[in-house]
Amino acid sequence: GVAAMLVGSIIVATMAMIMALPFVIGTSLFLEYYIGKKLRAVLVSILDLMASIPSIIYGLWGYLVLMPSAAGWAESINKYFGWIPFFKVDVENFDASPFISALVLGLMIIPIASSVTREVYSRAPQDQISAAYALGSSRWGALKAVVLPFGRSGLIGGMLLGLGRALGETVAVLLTLNLVFEVKFQVLASAGGNVASLIASRIGEAGPSEIKALMAAGLVLFILTLLVNFGASIIVSRTSKVAQ
Repeated sequence: GVAAMLVGSIIVATMAMIMALPFVIGTSLFLEYYIGKKLRAVLVSILDLMASIPSIIYGLWGYLVLMPSAAGWAESINKYFGWIPFFKVDVENFDASPFISALVLGLMIIPIASSVTREVYSRAPQDQISAAYALGSSRWGALKAVVLPFGRSGLIGGMLLGLGRALGETVAVLLTLNLVFEVKFQVLASAGGNVASLIASRIGEAGPSEIKALMAAGLVLFILTLLVNFGASIIVSRTSKVAQ
């Protein structure tokens, strides 16, 4: 059953990254270039506090607060885009789906990735930004021409750091996703997989042979996370060289 759980982990984590990406870029630019220093210090502190909130809090919030609303969103998506296989469901039960888990994980990724991205954006060359203003560029034009290319490596690094957390997330996914030992690409269906949640849910009542299987699943997850981090370091280094 590791294959189904591994595919499910990748699907949920990838969806969470896609959902979080625009908010990470917007939050980072807003904190660094659109507000004053005093308000920025307060908001950065709040952002760091959100990054330190335990995952069980996010999971309980997702289960008790987000899931009832998100199930309605999933139903609407299925209604209008159900002709796409990715959004098609066999049984119209939209609770505890990969879509809802990805929403929760996306919210968990935003503070971590935004902190890294904002720090890199703050080091953008001010002389080039001033030159863009001198040439008549708007604030957004200067940010798009200077800051975004300069901070591409930080954005990639922050998002992949968030991906590493999403791949290994346990409690939040366990509360918002029904684990099913079947490879499914239907993200709105009430069925999916996650390696870390599988281990957490089964370890308490596992026998000797099941313990070995769960340890093997943990090893697979460790290798996957290692490959993600290795790929992230390569991408960041290459992007940094291009920016220079």
